[in-house]
Amino acid sequence: MRFVVVTGMSGGGKSTALKMLEDAGFYCVDNLPVSLIEKFAELVSMPGSEVGKVALGLDVRSGQSFEEVAGILEKLKKAGYNLEILFMDAEDNVLIKRYKETRRIHPLAVDGRVEDGVRAERRVLEKIRHDADYVMDTSLLLTRELKEELDRIFVENAEYNSLMVTVMSFGFKHGIPSDADMVMDVRFLPNPFYVDELKYKTGNDREVQEYVMGFPEAEEFMTKMSDLLQFLIPNYVKEGKYRLVIAIGCTGGKHRSVTLANALYQRMKDRGKYGIKLYHRDVKQEGK
Repeated sequence: MRFVVVTGMSGGGKSTALKMLEDAGFYCVDNLPVSLIEKFAELVSMPGSEVGKVALGLDVRSGQSFEEVAGILEKLKKAGYNLEILFMDAEDNVLIKRYKETRRIHPLAVDGRVEDGVRAERRVLEKIRHDADYVMDTSLLLTRELKEELDRIFVENAEYNSLMVTVMSFGFKHGIPSDADMVMDVRFLPNPFYVDELKYKTGNDREVQEYVMGFPEAEEFMTKMSDLLQFLIPNYVKEGKYRLVIAIGCTGGKHRSVTLANALYQRMKDRGKYGIKLYHRDVKQEGK
């Protein structure tokens, strides 16, 4: 039997993940009292049980002692249960924004300040996050992309190391992305904006891609960038990094950066055991 414990920060996507696992054939139970966890595991794993895949949601809503939870999960692992922990997370500012949008009260925000609740919850969940088999950062994930990552782990059974890579194109005239870990400037390449037939197209169009990638410098840039990432990513994984944002910029974020972001994504998407997504921040902006 496959037994997945789904936990994480409030607002990190735990409820959504449970629904997706349920759609994938898991028997899901949310927010079971701590005192019933062992009994529940025992019941669903009894000989003759028709339940083959279980997902158990645990969070801080009901004041559960996560020190006690961690001890029980460790006990179940030692008892031979095939137990995996999925921790749903997001950047603090994203969690705060999600709470403010829904106008919900954070379960640990005693005085009503969401910021204080998020900080307190991080302290409470620190150990279980450290012990998790998978940490999924949903800060930049669309619902469709979250489903793809969950399917990859729990349906396709692909190896996963919790690193989510975002390849992003942007325009320097609109500002450097504040969440970028690496920023690459490709304004050294000729700008298709000044070619009449390409001016109103983008790096998502074949004609622009052929123009940009037709310069030997573009191909050399791709080769060197790919080699650099092939070295860096395993070391980021070893360090325990969960999110890597690679931002590729040109002047307006419509032609060169979009082309090269697309090309880098295609080179990376099947080369590692990490999650990867593509995002064009400024492709719909006006101008070059």
